[in-house]
Amino acid sequence: MGTSERPWSVRPRTLLAAGLAGVVLCTAGCASGREGGSGASPSASADGSSGPAPSGTAPPAEGTVTVERTVTTGLDSPWGVAALPGGGALVASRDTGRIVAVDTTTGRKTPAGTVPGADPGGEGGLLGLAVRPDDARTVYAYVTTASDNRVVRMSYDAAAPAGERLGAPDTVFRGIPKGSVHNGGRIAFGPDGMLYVGTGETGRSGLSQDRESLAGKILRMTPDGAAPERGNPLEGSVVYSWGHRNVQGLAWDDAGRLWASEFGQDTWDELNLIEPGGNYGWPEVEGRAGEPGFRDPVAQWRPAEASPSGLAIVRGSAWLASLRGERLWRVPLHGREPVAAPQDFLEGRWGRLRTVVEAPGGGLWLTTSETDTRGTPGQGDDRIVELGVS
Repeated sequence: MGTSERPWSVRPRTLLAAGLAGVVLCTAGCASGREGGSGASPSASADGSSGPAPSGTAPPAEGTVTVERTVTTGLDSPWGVAALPGGGALVASRDTGRIVAVDTTTGRKTPAGTVPGADPGGEGGLLGLAVRPDDARTVYAYVTTASDNRVVRMSYDAAAPAGERLGAPDTVFRGIPKGSVHNGGRIAFGPDGMLYVGTGETGRSGLSQDRESLAGKILRMTPDGAAPERGNPLEGSVVYSWGHRNVQGLAWDDAGRLWASEFGQDTWDELNLIEPGGNYGWPEVEGRAGEPGFRDPVAQWRPAEASPSGLAIVRGSAWLASLRGERLWRVPLHGREPVAAPQDFLEGRWGRLRTVVEAPGGGLWLTTSETDTRGTPGQGDDRIVELGVS
């Protein structure tokens, strides 16, 4: 049953200097921001690559967050969340392989079905979810199996009985390396209709720089799992960018630019502006390096303050849900650049935060992650809360 609560306004902590709390910002003028180091920004295109800075008004330097209500409680190891076009959302349970449909008005949870073959363990299992934009009856999932990580698609029938709403999975793409850690797992459809997939390097850092490997990459593929005819940097390959350690957040701004959140190791977590063919440095560099051939992050944090999993871009700002940092970060953006230092909200209120997605009306749905064996579950965990943001 849904639980409402009194709106709760949050006073943010704004980081006023790059060195404070270990946060550093890098604008589009950073030396390593573009491979080759020269030329104007490319125009926004159908392949999701970055475009010029917009002429519109930048978001305010300081934003606000208001806790509007608790959408639902009692979720088991929630990971992927996908909003349904007709209302409601699907939520994936990493450890059980089950998907539940959540009525986001009442909070009621209805079993949709189980994804067979999901092999939980470590950081693997049933991870990201995405609903095909042009067909709400088709759901995609990123799944760790006994042999690999893969993307599957299933039919979804909201009118079917509980537990029988999912069709049998059809494997769209397979062969992504798996590990006990760093499986990536976020999937999302871009404004170009292509499916983007964030992968991890499975703890084998050398795979990130290996362009023949699918590990430590962002992949771009057709809805059928094929390499697109145009837009990818390597002909016949789904590899879109490389040099990543563990990508778990993908989102686009209003101009069609792709952004990604990424776990660092011991030094820096990152928010990156993704370019096709971009090398984001791991394991050669971590965080901002200013070295030719590597792209610097737009913002970076110490892992204790962040460990960002989910990412959404709403009202001109990037919002990052943080696990270890147990808080929500906001980075106001204008074009390719932040307009102010990041702010953090909700520190410690619900513990670990896994996923953040845009809610109807321009707010956020934020998912906690206390039942994933690394948290300290309390009454009602795990939950989805709705936030008003500006």
